Amino acid sequence: MRSKRVFLNIISSLAVQVCTVVCGFIIPKLIIKTYGSEVNGLVVSITQFLAFITLLEAGFGPVIKSILYKPIANNDKITIEKILRASEKIFRVISFAFIGYIIVLSIVLPIGLSNEFDILFTVSLIVIISISTFAEYYFGMTYKLYLQAEQKRYITSIIQIGTLILNVLAVFVLIKLNASVQIVKLFSSFIFVLRPILQNIYVKRKYKINLNEVKSEDYKIKQKWDGLVQHIAYVIHNNTDVAILTVCTSVIEVSVYSVYLLIVRGVKNFVESITGGIDATFGDMYAKGEKDNLNKSFKTYEGFYLTIATIVFCSTLFLIIPFISVYTKGITDADYIRPTFAYLIVLAEFVCIIRLPYNDLVKVSGHFKETRKGAIAEAVSNIVISLALVWKFGIVGVAIGTLVAMCIRTIDFIYHSSKYILDRSIWYSFKRMIVISFEILVVVLIIHFIPKFVIVGYFEWCIYGAIVLAISSVVIIIVNILIYKENFNSICKRIKNVLVNKRRSFI
Repeated sequence: MRSKRVFLNIISSLAVQVCTVVCGFIIPKLIIKTYGSEVNGLVVSITQFLAFITLLEAGFGPVIKSILYKPIANNDKITIEKILRASEKIFRVISFAFIGYIIVLSIVLPIGLSNEFDILFTVSLIVIISISTFAEYYFGMTYKLYLQAEQKRYITSIIQIGTLILNVLAVFVLIKLNASVQIVKLFSSFIFVLRPILQNIYVKRKYKINLNEVKSEDYKIKQKWDGLVQHIAYVIHNNTDVAILTVCTSVIEVSVYSVYLLIVRGVKNFVESITGGIDATFGDMYAKGEKDNLNKSFKTYEGFYLTIATIVFCSTLFLIIPFISVYTKGITDADYIRPTFAYLIVLAEFVCIIRLPYNDLVKVSGHFKETRKGAIAEAVSNIVISLALVWKFGIVGVAIGTLVAMCIRTIDFIYHSSKYILDRSIWYSFKRMIVISFEILVVVLIIHFIPKFVIVGYFEWCIYGAIVLAISSVVIIIVNILIYKENFNSICKRIKNVLVNKRRSFI
């Protein structure tokens, strides 16, 4: 059952990311071409400012998931309902706090942007865009976390795919009908409201969950404040760039930043999708005390994941500027070709993606208090460095701040998970980081000396992309075979089990 669920979670996560990336490229392009880069920048700024409130949800979310693993493993429905009831109470409070935050944002942000947009225009967009987020907190967050802990992430993925496709169709039709940006975003919000409602209905009917007779006071969620502190730091760090660019530069720069972030986050999410639901599998192993199995499975997964991540992001370094050139062809109200910024933001997101396996271990083991200092250091360093450099270097300055902060937090996760969860030498993982750096250097040198490729459209970009991907894959796989032969053989054996022996899981 564990293997089947991991298989379904990975496949559905991959499908979600493909759908998210495709839809993510279509909608901003439509908005930029129809309403302009300034409006797109405003939408991105509002979305990012609203994301600050998610620090409450995601601060409590990992803690709630970590304490659900054990009662789920023991089939303890009474404890599960107590946890879910306590969780529901937390998220209902957050949903009402969110309303207060929207009111404050509707007063402050329009005043700051009054020279660029009408106040009523900005306020209406804030309210409209916030609808789906409120619904997520009020109706579905508790049930979404339960499905993830149950290793049934594929259920939420299916719902997400359906709403993404429906949203793209609605946006396309409405723009063709010359609808205002408010009408377009209003329809999007109503479509995304379906997600939490459907999750709520599915869990209650499938698992016969009844929280009406359960008192939230029956269960106290431990470490929730440590989880909150961690995610406050994470959300501040994750949204610092857009906030600083909005205040210190212009919404045009925010629009440029958002297009690059759309690409690197799309690549990041695609790589993350190969882990779909694996954190819940590790959580199940940890809850059952299967330490040897956890260490062995994690080592194989770590090697596989970091190899894929290095290949993908190494290729992205060379492909992002050519893609931006094609993607923004015909857009003249902003300069979207920023090579230095592109390389820095790709490296920053790569450093972030490297830490995911170690981050997962920290979350499933419930080590929130032990790792909160690293989270605070990441947020503070990002803010201080970005503010110090944005005045002179603009968008490049905030990218430098992000890269430095990412490095600090990634080192913290690797150190803690190796020493306190896996009980292995920290040098094993740090050695991998050195090897990854060497692999990237070799690929850079090889591609630097191949003939230049003229790219005028998506077809030429795809040909060039295939060449770059092939070179990256060959170099990185050969280096891994030479240095990590035993680990590579273990990966190949597990892949063979999936493909030939029809086992449904890599783990």
